[in-house]
Amino acid sequence: MDTVAQPDWNFRRRVLRLWLMAVAALVLITLLVGGATRLTESGLSIVEWKLVAGMVPPLNEGAWLAEFEKYQASSQYRLLTRGMTLGEFKTIFWWEWTHRLLGRLLGAVFLLPFLWFLWRGWIERGLKARLWVIFGLGAIQGAAGWWMVASGLDGRVSVSPYRLAFHMTLACVIYVALLWTAQRLSAHEPLDLPRRFRFAAVALFVLVLIQVYLGALVAGLDAGLAYNTWPLIDGSFVPAWERLMFLTPAWRNFFENGLTVQFNHRILAYVLYAASILHLVDVVRSRRYGAAVNGALTLASVLLLQIAVGIVTLLNQAPVGLALLHQGMAMAVLTVAVLHAERVTVKSAPFAALDAAEAG
Repeated sequence: MDTVAQPDWNFRRRVLRLWLMAVAALVLITLLVGGATRLTESGLSIVEWKLVAGMVPPLNEGAWLAEFEKYQASSQYRLLTRGMTLGEFKTIFWWEWTHRLLGRLLGAVFLLPFLWFLWRGWIERGLKARLWVIFGLGAIQGAAGWWMVASGLDGRVSVSPYRLAFHMTLACVIYVALLWTAQRLSAHEPLDLPRRFRFAAVALFVLVLIQVYLGALVAGLDAGLAYNTWPLIDGSFVPAWERLMFLTPAWRNFFENGLTVQFNHRILAYVLYAASILHLVDVVRSRRYGAAVNGALTLASVLLLQIAVGIVTLLNQAPVGLALLHQGMAMAVLTVAVLHAERVTVKSAPFAALDAAEAG
């Protein structure tokens, strides 16, 4: 009976993995559309949150004028975009509406199949908790999206950098959780790696996630529009202390001082690339672990390409096209870092051992 049940469970795992990969791809698309929404100053074009009614865009001229009047009452319109035409408003409206629609679609694409799989008994015990946690993070992310938008509706012309960074980083955490879980459902052969390889791969992945957070702060502060020189910043490689730390209390400089935030983003990029090279050299010198070598080499390569894209973006004062490419490359780096860390940390086939009742 075991020989009959095992292929059935293998098939189910393949289906679950494809589903999670599809959801992860949709998260990635949503992240990129969110980046375009921010870069086009579109995020505050819809000033209300309507979970169901908001799915339907304006369908006639009267409805468009009503939406435009709501936007005209916002501080962004009064202080930044006064005089905008209805046609211009429609452009920014479609960006934000599409971003919100993708968020709703994400919830449905995850929840509906998840409930069906639960009903059919397709999800093994060790996997259920992970998927419920991912669902919970998605619910928090939906609330965080409106929490972010609300910060820019009263007295501001943009959203809070703190909330923007939290919103983007949480989306990346959800993406990572989906990708990691999907990969754990594949038929990996465990790698007998030295502990330092596993530690280095996970540390690099964590540093990439921190770098994404710093990049979101740079975006939220529009810090990429200033200090557009490289390798010097503010006239030197290391800016003057009084310029880096003039806000009080001192911790605010790490989140609100554009010079400090951009400097930290640069320095962490250098640290990340140097650490990836050291990791690659260490793995290559072992001469025994092909999968680990491939992952380490790919990670070092995409990091170098991302640094180059970042420099070009900075020198050109972050035009929309280059800024979107930089964000897309950041997600490519995160993807490679996650896949590499997951691969080298596999010690056994996760979710493969079924409970006696499930195995029949």
